[in-house]
Parts: sequence; structure tokens; C-alpha cells
Amino acid sequence: MSWHIASRQLRRLILLASLLLAVWALGLFLFAASLPRQAPDDGITTDGIVVLTGGSERLSVGFDLLRARKGRKLFISGVYRGVEVRELLAMSSKSGNDLECCVRLGYDADDTEGNAVETARWIAEEGFTSLRLVTANYHMPRSLVEFRRALPGITLVPHPVTPHKVRLDSWWNWPGTAELIIGEYNKYLLAVTRAALTVPHPAP
Repeated sequence: MSWHIASRQLRRLILLASLLLAVWALGLFLFAASLPRQAPDDGITTDGIVVLTGGSERLSVGFDLLRARKGRKLFISGVYRGVEVRELLAMSSKSGNDLECCVRLGYDADDTEGNAVETARWIAEEGFTSLRLVTANYHMPRSLVEFRRALPGITLVPHPVTPHKVRLDSWWNWPGTAELIIGEYNKYLLAVTRAALTVPHPAP
């Protein structure tokens, strides 16, 4: 009798695990399908622009947006200590004596939540109410979760950057892209769960 009970319980656990795996897999494919292929030509101007470090393409886009007057000031979050604006301009192959005055660097963040917290501090100092968020397209969903959590009441305009090495078409056939998207999807789920269960850390 006890063997039959244990067998039924095992079957239920297997069924539950299979259902959870199916839901996770469906969510993964929906997540990947929702990733933008290019930034929208929205014509919107915001008070500020923030770039989350992680690639020279993001920096280049951020500087171009500032030069195009899509925002009054540019904040670059997650910069290594000791790095200066001129080095970042050189890294992104930009010349920008005209830009240096309008760029602020953030050195405190070491993850996406930290990016949001130090950007919230900068936004408060500047008195801005709108922000264009520049990061990689695969990173944008999680970034929006963290930024909406840390910056309630601030208008956020996503500006996704598509890295050249990320192949979204038939991504499951490209091991590097597949690993990246699966990892980012899992981090996104954790960020959504944390946002639902906790309050954000106040910006110091």
C-alpha cells in the first residue's frame, strides 16, 4: 500500500516538474521573441540619458544620442574607478570635447540593480523627470524591471542596442547566443520575483 502511495506521489512530482519546465520553456521563447531587433525612431527627447556599461556599442549610441540632443545630459553607470570621460569617448571612437561637459560617470554599480540605484541618485540631483535607457536588447527587460522599481514616477524610454554578435534569428542554433538569452531570462525571472516581493533600496 505504501509503495502505491509513494508511486502516485512520484508521478505527481514528475508531472508538476514537467509542467513547470513547459511553462519555463514557453516563457523563454516568448522572452526571446519579444527582444527588439532595433531601436525605435521615436523622436522623443528626455531630460537625461543613461547608458549601462557592458560594450562599446552602447557607449557609442549614448554619445550619439547626446550629440543629437535626445537628452540634456548623459549618465554612464557602472564605470570602473579611474576611468575618465575622454577614455570612454576614445573607446567608442568618438571625438567629443563638446560632450565632456554634459557627461557624468557613475562608479558605484556592479550589477543592474546597482545601475538603477546610482541612476536614481543622479536623477534626483538633476531634478529630471524623464530618462532614456540605453542597454543591450537582451538586457533591456531586466533593466526596465530594476529601473521602474528604483525610479517610480520617472518616465522611462527604452533604447535597446543590438550587439553584432547576438543572433536573435534562430537563436537556439547559436550556442553563444542561446547561453546568453537563457541566462538573461533566468535573471529576468529573479528580478521580477524580487520586485514583487521586496521594496527597492533607497538611493544613498
